[in-house]
Amino acid sequence: MLRKLLFSFKKDQMYHDIIESLVTALEAKDYYTRGHSERVAFMTYEISKKLGLKGIELENIHMAAHLHDIGKIGVPDNVLNKTGKLLLHEWEYMKMHPKIGYDILSKSDKLKHISKVVLSHHERWDGRGYPNGLAKTAIPLGSRIIAVADSIDAMTSNRPYREAMSFEKCINEILINKGLMFDPVVVEYVESNLDFMKSIINYK
Repeated sequence: MLRKLLFSFKKDQMYHDIIESLVTALEAKDYYTRGHSERVAFMTYEISKKLGLKGIELENIHMAAHLHDIGKIGVPDNVLNKTGKLLLHEWEYMKMHPKIGYDILSKSDKLKHISKVVLSHHERWDGRGYPNGLAKTAIPLGSRIIAVADSIDAMTSNRPYREAMSFEKCINEILINKGLMFDPVVVEYVESNLDFMKSIINYK
């Protein structure tokens, strides 16, 4: 029994180390990502818990949040780190990152379930997202949660082409897009826990 517990611990530690290594590899390529994946994962984990997820499902979504942008490793540096607005063909490159992330993670039998969440984190509730135009509950729940957390952190972070939004303006954008871009249930949780969400964003 003890040997089985030790093996389980070592296996969990191995997965954790692999995830840390992948995120570090991405951060070496994309300066913006530093801290972003960690904050998105923290927000995603807390929202998921409040929505009643637990056990392996909660841990899988947490891991997917850490790795949601891993596909940016495959985006050309001149696009990923461009200081101005992306041109149409550059934006098409950027939109490939969920599929690239999926391709990377799905190579591992142990990470295939995570890869599907990563693939869909830029889908929209109204079906106008990418890469597959999924809508509403056809989008994995983890992807819907990550979409909100990712947007909050992105809008409140400085980027080369724009300054960070205030938290208040960011939340207003989230509320405007409730039922359009975002799952209404996830947005309702954010709306009812603004102080907590703001405390995460302020940790930069």
